[in-house]
Amino acid sequence: MKKKPDNVANNPSLLPYGSNVGAPAIKPNDVGVWRSEKITKTNQYFEAKFNDIKEDYQKLIENYEWNKLVYSSDFKFEPEKGKIYFLYQKEDETLFLSLIEPDMWDKIFIGAFKLDSDNKWIKLEKA
Repeated sequence: MKKKPDNVANNPSLLPYGSNVGAPAIKPNDVGVWRSEKITKTNQYFEAKFNDIKEDYQKLIENYEWNKLVYSSDFKFEPEKGKIYFLYQKEDETLFLSLIEPDMWDKIFIGAFKLDSDNKWIKLEKA
């Protein structure tokens, strides 16, 4: 058997690379386009998620402020969960909570609220 030179493969068609000078050049894939596309999509995802969290945070702060306002108002009764109460402002600018609806008297109406099962005041859009 004749000895082959070192640069000649036994089965060149099975090699994952070219085995002679005439073989096509091996070029790495250009992943720049793929990478920039994925970066853009990922950044859009994070931006959308951030905006969702920011919106939830703003709603939480708003609910906190309304709860703080209602709990600091004047009321001489123990509110029942699930009932609607109305927040008013007196002439001296203090706040009070009442069962009387806004159309039944002439007071400065602030808002309608309902006490939920977690003892949080939920501001109602329409009383």
